[in-house]
Amino acid sequence: METERDKHHPEKSHSFTTRDATQENNNDDHENNHHHHNNSDPNPSLHPEKDPNNNNDNNDDTTNEANSESQTEPEPNLENTEVEKKEEGQEEEEDATGVTPEEESHPPPDFDQVCQEIDQFISALSTAKGGDADPPELPEAMEHFPFLVEAKIANYDSPESPMKWNQLSEEDSSLFLETVDRVSKLMTSLTAFSSQSNFAPSINHIGGILQRAMSYLEDEFRSLLEDPRIPDFNNKINESKAKQSSSSWNSNQEEDNSPAEEPKSTEEDSFPGYSDEVLSDLNRLAKAMITGGYEAECYQVYIVTRRTVLEETLHKMGFEKFSVDDIQKMQWEQLEKVIISWNNTFKQCVGVLFNGERKLTAAVFDGDSEVDGLFSSVTAGILIQLLNFAAAVGMTKRWSNKLFKFLDIYETLRDIAPAMDELFAEGTVNELKSEASLTRTRLGEAMVGYFCELENSIKADTGKTPVPGGAVHPLTRFTMNYLQCACAYKDTLEQIFREHQQIERADSATGSDFDYNSQSGGSSSTQNQVNQTSSVKLSPFSIQINKVMDLLDMNIEAKSKLYRDPLLSLIFMMNNWRYTKQKVKGSEMNELMGDAWSRKRQSDIMNYFKRYRESWGRLLNCLSHDGLTVHGKVVKPVLKERFKSFNAMFDEIHKTQSTWVVSDDQLQSELRVSISSVVIQAYRAFLARFSQSFTPGRQTEKYIKYQVEDIETYIDELFDGNKNAAQGKKRP
Repeated sequence: METERDKHHPEKSHSFTTRDATQENNNDDHENNHHHHNNSDPNPSLHPEKDPNNNNDNNDDTTNEANSESQTEPEPNLENTEVEKKEEGQEEEEDATGVTPEEESHPPPDFDQVCQEIDQFISALSTAKGGDADPPELPEAMEHFPFLVEAKIANYDSPESPMKWNQLSEEDSSLFLETVDRVSKLMTSLTAFSSQSNFAPSINHIGGILQRAMSYLEDEFRSLLEDPRIPDFNNKINESKAKQSSSSWNSNQEEDNSPAEEPKSTEEDSFPGYSDEVLSDLNRLAKAMITGGYEAECYQVYIVTRRTVLEETLHKMGFEKFSVDDIQKMQWEQLEKVIISWNNTFKQCVGVLFNGERKLTAAVFDGDSEVDGLFSSVTAGILIQLLNFAAAVGMTKRWSNKLFKFLDIYETLRDIAPAMDELFAEGTVNELKSEASLTRTRLGEAMVGYFCELENSIKADTGKTPVPGGAVHPLTRFTMNYLQCACAYKDTLEQIFREHQQIERADSATGSDFDYNSQSGGSSSTQNQVNQTSSVKLSPFSIQINKVMDLLDMNIEAKSKLYRDPLLSLIFMMNNWRYTKQKVKGSEMNELMGDAWSRKRQSDIMNYFKRYRESWGRLLNCLSHDGLTVHGKVVKPVLKERFKSFNAMFDEIHKTQSTWVVSDDQLQSELRVSISSVVIQAYRAFLARFSQSFTPGRQTEKYIKYQVEDIETYIDELFDGNKNAAQGKKRP
């Protein structure tokens, strides 16, 4: 079956494809003008068939004889005259074509036969070298072999239109490599006898031929490497929303802690961008160059070309090179996007691309001991470039919002270490892992600093303006969302704080900052928890979370005192404590804070709840039966005053508390149900007993302002934050 590359080459022969006869005959001129080499013929004596002086000498001898006979024989000899005319005709014909008729009658040397003689000569040279004997004489084939090979190489390596390797048939490419291998072996064998003066011209000539052949192979090796099919990386790694960006923990964000999708290797990633046919060609060309003593050139071409391809791949994946100064000056919004791109790129490189690159190197240099070194030379620079970016990010100005992107970088550097062990040789991997570990440590120290800054920001929030309606304070939302998102990385932060504690202990004999029991100023809530669980040793990160919560509790308690209405202060505390409890319950913080904290927090909420419900006792006093009857008769003036007091007090409560806010639906419902259970039952009983005491009509309407259903409706309007609720439904 005709292969793809068979469609692009001339008809095959038993040696090489011939462009035209003229090019082969003029190969010496071609050599002098070739763009790669300057292979002038060092020894013209090796070209008897090319030297016109040989023919001229013969013609001169014939002419001299004729002249000598002419002098002894005064009479003209017709036979000699005819010979002279014939020779003159031959000279004219030779002058016109450069080839004598006798030469035209001799067929060119058979290339296969010449190659057989050269192989025998190589064998003889090897035998002589092994036995320290004198080398054999140069065979006649050495006069023809260089020129035949030069002609064949010129047919491929034409400066005007060189033939591309992938256009050659399998047979022609194999014959070419076979011939180059023969030239290489001949050069090696001749070089062993470089002290032999008669070998010097042949060594120079064969060396030039080998250099030109290797230059052609090098160009074709590079050309094949430069044309891969770069994979499509549009399908990026999906990250969880909790790890997306600093905006993922804003006050309205619902966190999604679904695990991130890791990059998956596919079959097409096995050998990045090259077909099996191209891989075979690359392997054959590499072997030919290495066998010919041009391994340094081959390795260099491979390293430079593949590194360029990988850098182009990184660019297509969306990662750009940035200097340290560029990163330091970059706005966070832009840097955040670049970090996401870096994360995806780093995982793809080590998890997918480098695996494929190692397989490619092993396939191209099959069995070569330099595979590890070549792979490292191609990829290590790329990896160092990526590590330098991470290090530069770690040196940017600290800002608490950066914590989550720093965590992403930290986890990537940590999790990729096992893959690096499998990819790189021991010396290289130790250097790379050391660099990655140093970058990770710097990032870890920065993240510990972010929690210290979080503590300072809580302490510094001393605003004197209370939140309208007693709603959840922005500081509470910010802190709890921040901690909730941070705790999505609980295991990583545990590792970071543990390493930080070890560094502190190594640097100082005074102990760690995370010896929480030694800290002063803790609030009763957290300090009591620590005291109650003193038998359980808290982890460094758990201690850090408790410290932050402790500071938040103290700050919120202080802010509750900003409200003039003590009932609104209770609503504020219930709102904030309920919010913190729900956030802890719905995240990894629950494990860190512990059951004791949750029980204590619930107890605090119920205490505020109870105190608030008791405040409705003032309204119930208006519904008291005491003093309303004397001798079994209703005292109307007192009854009228009780209804007037109830109506006024309920109006005021509704007007005020309908503007208060309870954002948690469950807490809001519990408060309304609790109020209804206290008020509705008492009002219904009061109304049932005393409503008949009023004369139906205007008097009843004047004093009995609300029916039971009206009270229920108004209670359901409490805590909506609705400023217009006080003008709600009135009984007609």
